[in-house]
Amino acid sequence: MSEPTDIDNDEEEFTESTLIQAIENQIESDIPPAAKATFNKLSLVGYEREDILNLMAHVLAFEIDAMLAEDRAFDTQWYETALRALPELPPQKQ
Repeated sequence: MSEPTDIDNDEEEFTESTLIQAIENQIESDIPPAAKATFNKLSLVGYEREDILNLMAHVLAFEIDAMLAEDRAFDTQWYETALRALPELPPQKQ
């Protein structure tokens, strides 16, 4: 097994920052409404901004992975439901 390379780390950091930016855009635009609602809910119960954004980015990444694996459109209804369920993360698909 090989060690991760700088390129792998750069790609991972780029992906993470892109997902975080997407979440920040959703919160700012209030589209979908569940993004801002989830951010506010988690803030009120004491989560730090960085932790909230990471949780929300995880949900977005989960849906993007599923969308690509299943060759289907983005499931907005599932995504909003999963956001509202945070801090509980979505179950892993079989």
